[in-house]
Amino acid sequence: MTEVLIEADALQQRVAELGEEISADYAGRDLLLVGVLKGAVFFMADLMRHLAIPCEIDFMAISSYGDSTDSSGVVRILKDLDINIEGRHVLVVEDIIDSGLTLSYLIRNLEARAPATLEVCALLTKPERREIDVPVRYVGFEIPNRFVIGYGLDFAERYRNLPYVGVLDPARIRDAP
Repeated sequence: MTEVLIEADALQQRVAELGEEISADYAGRDLLLVGVLKGAVFFMADLMRHLAIPCEIDFMAISSYGDSTDSSGVVRILKDLDINIEGRHVLVVEDIIDSGLTLSYLIRNLEARAPATLEVCALLTKPERREIDVPVRYVGFEIPNRFVIGYGLDFAERYRNLPYVGVLDPARIRDAP
C-alpha cells in the first residue's frame, strides 16, 4: 500500500528534540505558534506538548494544492489569524515545505504585520523541489522528492491519520476519484 518513510517512533523522537530546541531558544519569551491547516495539526499538537515555555496558538488555512499532488503556485488564504501578531514572537508550524512558494507568500504576509520575530518550524522539507529559497529555522526531516502521506499529510483529504510518514503508492494517485 505505502512505503514507510519515517516510522512513528522516529517522528515522536524528533518532535521531542525540536520542542527542547525551541524551548531553549525562546526561554523568557511568550511564543505564538501559527499552525498551517490542515496538515500541521498533528505535528503542532505533539510539538506543543514538548514546549517548556508559555505559548499560544492560532491557525491559518492556505490553499495551493487542491486535490493535486503538485502545488498550483496560486496561494489563497482561506482562514486568517484571529490574534494580532504585532510585536509578538511568532513561530510558523508547517507540515512540509516543497517548492517554497506557499511558505514564501505566507512569510511576506506575516512580516507585513510587524511581529517582533518570525521563524519557521517544518516537520518535513524537500530541498530538491525548492523553487524559492525560504528561511526555515527548525527542520524535522529532509526527505527525497516523493509524495508523502500520514501524520497530518494527505492526498485528497485521505491518509492524514496514519501514525507514520509514508510514500503514496503511485497507483493510488491514478485511481483517485
